[in-house]
Amino acid sequence: MRKALSMLKKLSENGNLVNSYQVFTKIFENVYEGIMVTDADKNIIIVNPAFEIVTGYKFKEVVGKNPTLLQSGVHDRSFYLNMWKSLADHDIWQGEIWNRRKTGEIYPEWLTILKIKDENGNVTNYCGIFTDLSERKTVENELKKRALTDSLTDVNNRFAFLEKMNTLLLESSNTVQHAVFFLDLDRFKQVNDTLGHSIGDLLLVEVAKRIKRLLKHKDIIARYGGDEFVITLTNIHHPREAAKFAEEVIREVEQPIMINNQELFVSTSIGISIYPHDGVTTEELVNRADKAMYFSKQNGRNRFSFYFEELNTDNERLIALDTEIRKAIEHRDFELYYQPKVDSKKNKIIGVEALVRWKNEKLGFVSPGEFIPYAEETGLIIPISEIILEKACEELAVLRMAGYSNLTISINISSIHFQQQNFLESIQRILEKYNTSAQNFEIEVTERTVMNSEEETIRKLVRLKQLGFKLSIDDFGTGYSSLSYLVRFPLDYLKIDRSFIHHIVTLDDKQAVVDAIIQMAHRLKMEVIAEGVESIQQINILRDMGCDYIQGYFYSKPIPLDELIEFLQLWEYEHQGEIE
Repeated sequence: MRKALSMLKKLSENGNLVNSYQVFTKIFENVYEGIMVTDADKNIIIVNPAFEIVTGYKFKEVVGKNPTLLQSGVHDRSFYLNMWKSLADHDIWQGEIWNRRKTGEIYPEWLTILKIKDENGNVTNYCGIFTDLSERKTVENELKKRALTDSLTDVNNRFAFLEKMNTLLLESSNTVQHAVFFLDLDRFKQVNDTLGHSIGDLLLVEVAKRIKRLLKHKDIIARYGGDEFVITLTNIHHPREAAKFAEEVIREVEQPIMINNQELFVSTSIGISIYPHDGVTTEELVNRADKAMYFSKQNGRNRFSFYFEELNTDNERLIALDTEIRKAIEHRDFELYYQPKVDSKKNKIIGVEALVRWKNEKLGFVSPGEFIPYAEETGLIIPISEIILEKACEELAVLRMAGYSNLTISINISSIHFQQQNFLESIQRILEKYNTSAQNFEIEVTERTVMNSEEETIRKLVRLKQLGFKLSIDDFGTGYSSLSYLVRFPLDYLKIDRSFIHHIVTLDDKQAVVDAIIQMAHRLKMEVIAEGVESIQQINILRDMGCDYIQGYFYSKPIPLDELIEFLQLWEYEHQGEIE
């Protein structure tokens, strides 16, 4: 290596590479990217330590040799011809390339090749600078798979099912028939409540395995919700085939399931719709199969029903929901519950996430999972979001009076609200109304929000930062999940979705993905928040990985303001004042 560095020194003295040998050497030896320099005949004269680490080749093994020793065989001759033509025309080439390590393993890298000339324009050297993309590719492939696959049961998720169904129907004529099944497990809630969610998860995995055994290659299965599955039998000849299949599923599911040496019994209620008789779109077919499933439940469970037209009249709940949600907006009837976020290293509460709750006299407690999607569909989410921010401003004043003036409140912003023309103006108006600083708040947006209209998104995010808001990407891993796009946005935090955290204690591959996400987020100068943390084992693993903040039921469920203040006071007492 010394010999090679002396060669570099001579090159630097001639002004071919850098002006300062000392500065160059420091950078060369410590930079994260691999660097290789050749002479004009493309013989390697120097490589840096990062090159040795990534390729596995030591300096002595490559000096004097041609870089073709790294070729993987993935690219054809035309790829390299185009590369060198670009280099000849523009003095630089950049792109993704697959090379081969000394071990024989092929790997992706982002490579930049520079042509270096002397003052007379003669080529003296070529310099290749590359970044190993293996880690990023592994994470992005896993995230891409997760975007289409249910992480628990390893069948399609809702998004993948809708995509596959839309493709199927697009290619189907009205002369073929498909059967759509909507399954809901009976008494599953009882299993969860009495034996715990971990047992419930194992039960779902076994049910999915049993159903998959009954399917043919072109059939589709997906986990649609908690204990709901949807199935499509393609190209059936008669509805009798759908009825026979439903009977087979019922028999399979009702067989005893052994989990931890304990026999469990569940059954399933099934609804069936037939394409094209009951609908010609995915939404129509799933919706009508769902209605038929509820009819099965109401009529004794553990049975199947075909959709019939009279089921379409059950809209009373939807009408009541629309009426009551509009009244709730008018009277500001929504409440905020708060879940603390804890610094994993200092064991200090640094902020809280505000989560909306709604209890209605007529409808009772309405789950956010029910009223928020409806509010987004109807546009009512915009006034609800504004009410949430207003209430957060009001309750921030109460927190200050209780002595907690430095806690940051994070607020989820709906994609629909974010995309409104007057979004920034409405946010500023509320802050001014309550004489509150944006520095007290963190704005959480989802992946799907920032993926829409990139230029406009960047403009709004930059403006929010200028106002003083902290910004975080929420539920990372549930959307398009491309780590590379994050660098384009001025984000402070990345929140890893709870579905990743759930399995990190038991599944090594999930643990590896979480670890890689944390490290790459840190390289992008973002801090990481893990949500949905429920056990000390998860905390210990996340802390060892360098995760910055922890949020989840292990510390506290979401609680109203008065209980939050009591919780903070107890935390201060037990942890000797450890609150931001």
